[in-house]
Amino acid sequence: MNLSYWEIKSWLTNIDFTIVGGGIVGLNCALQLKERFPKSNILVLEKGIFPQGASTKNAGFACFGSLSEIIDDLKTHSKEDVFKLVKKRVEGLKLLRSILGDSNIDYQGHGGYELFLDKDELYDKCLSQREQINKLLKPLFKESVFGLKDNSYHFKNIEEQCIFNQFEGQIDTGKMMESLANLAQSKGVKIINNIRVLEYSEDNNSVKIRTNFFNFSSSKLLIATNGFASQLISEQVKPARAQVLVTKPIKNLHIKGTFHLDRGYYYFRNIDDRILLGGGRNLAFNEETTSEFGQTILIQSKLEKLLKTTILPDSDFEIEYRWSGIMGVGNKKEAIVKQLSNNVFCGVRLGGMGIAIGSLIGQELADLV
Repeated sequence: MNLSYWEIKSWLTNIDFTIVGGGIVGLNCALQLKERFPKSNILVLEKGIFPQGASTKNAGFACFGSLSEIIDDLKTHSKEDVFKLVKKRVEGLKLLRSILGDSNIDYQGHGGYELFLDKDELYDKCLSQREQINKLLKPLFKESVFGLKDNSYHFKNIEEQCIFNQFEGQIDTGKMMESLANLAQSKGVKIINNIRVLEYSEDNNSVKIRTNFFNFSSSKLLIATNGFASQLISEQVKPARAQVLVTKPIKNLHIKGTFHLDRGYYYFRNIDDRILLGGGRNLAFNEETTSEFGQTILIQSKLEKLLKTTILPDSDFEIEYRWSGIMGVGNKKEAIVKQLSNNVFCGVRLGGMGIAIGSLIGQELADLV
């Protein structure tokens, strides 16, 4: 592709920081770098029309871990490590809200619920360890996190009481990313969409970057591609596809909140008089370990069945939207934020917690420079 003099001069000359990935992490990294280096020339390259991966494709849960997830984490992590995981997510959510403001992300604090299928042994286990987990997290929240609530929304085929988390909320993902991009551009950050970084090479003072449209040089390269990280670097990050659907508006929809079901493999919420429902990776882990977008009959059929039999058993509904997002996961829950070489850095593997920790990881990535 032959670029004009103007294009090269305005967008691709004297670049101080190039960030690969225009999602939550990448844009927060750009904002932090601009604050520290106000006169720097920062370029964000995003391979999609919109931010790919999960930043504009997630469910909009402002959460930090369900009770069953925390109990499960304690099997492989110490109490101190689990506390640190939850603390990081809580601090990340506070940072996101402080940077953009609740109105710009449409933050709603309706609380979060964990539902359990009838006769699920996990329910009794969660009840027996609830106070222990509340005690563990009390120094962070100053009060009990996980309480009990009746099934007031009349979900079917679940236990009559559910675990309620008063501190969980929800956001409008589209508004969040639009506000984040507008803020970055208002600070002078340049964003180019539909550009795929194919490879890079490094010398002592710069990084040469080859894309599908042009080549250029940058003083520093910061990689924030999360689920697609393995396409550029060798860190232990696997892609994980998550499928989602949204109903058409439902008259008199009374459901409000974020809901986790069946060990968190399924999750749903209200949005604009609709129900958003996602999950089902547990039905086909191997097939869903992919960086290819798309839906499968197996998982979409299961999601529709859950709507009919459990979530909206007494309501008529139609599906209007279906999509998938790509997360970055690994054998550990900690994100990878590290310097890879003299001039190359990465902030990846958010483990499905992009909303909770994306702002913080972006900040940590910028701090490496």
